Amino acid sequence: MIGTGLMGEPLAHRLLGAGHRLTVWNRSPGKTEELTTQGANVAATPEEAIGECPWVLTMVANADALSEVLLNNRSRATLAGRKVVNMATIGPHEARQLGDQVNQAGGELMECPVLGSVPEARSGELILMFGGTPEQLAEARPLLEAFGETLRHVGLLGQATALKLTLNQLIAGLTTSFAVSLGLAEREGLDVDQFMEVLRGSALYAPTFDKKLDRMRGRHYTNPNFPLAHLLKDVGLLEDAARRDGLDTRLLTTLARVLEEGEDQGLGEADYSALYDVIHPAPS
Repeated sequence: MIGTGLMGEPLAHRLLGAGHRLTVWNRSPGKTEELTTQGANVAATPEEAIGECPWVLTMVANADALSEVLLNNRSRATLAGRKVVNMATIGPHEARQLGDQVNQAGGELMECPVLGSVPEARSGELILMFGGTPEQLAEARPLLEAFGETLRHVGLLGQATALKLTLNQLIAGLTTSFAVSLGLAEREGLDVDQFMEVLRGSALYAPTFDKKLDRMRGRHYTNPNFPLAHLLKDVGLLEDAARRDGLDTRLLTTLARVLEEGEDQGLGEADYSALYDVIHPAPS
């Protein structure tokens, strides 16, 4: 497992709990200490981790980080015969480009982005979206089933990543729209409980609204499962993919501006519901 951060660590614990032998590497070594107490081996470098293991799972920040750990000169030399499953969110074109490079080095790249966050990762209830061939899925299934029972074969490499981005667009769009509605309700002095009662009884309701309601009303954004900076990164990926596919990206550009302003205000590591502070600034 390369990358044992917010999501990588609970995934690593799931693998250990399922009885798999596990070697881990993380750029910040301190994030691997607890895993060693559970029986994981810690590699000093990514190429050491790759060289020790026939299967490599990656959960790193972005495509540049993925390329850096997999395709630097030392790591590239260890990829022959290795099966790599990327679980981080990157762009579809990035996945396909990386796949070609890993294949040229003698390895195989497949993908399995997930829907869900840290609680679902800990409990093994993630929704898993696999991109690769049916044969690759059959081989990867015994590993991936440690993370969730819902494992879907979406299509070839890049297509599961595209599906993940379509869903993350809804995270950004729905949360921002709800923040505008909630902010207007509060500014106009409406009874927020009544606003929510009407909303819940309509076809407009989405459960994520209730999940973020208390955070927004109380402006409590600490202990995030999905930080605002991560959503900003994903919206950038969405915008790039949509532009490449000929879609109108003006809405995504606006969403990115809201999130960028939140990051400029020092909210990058806060829960992404902190975008409410941008849309509805707290009274001074």
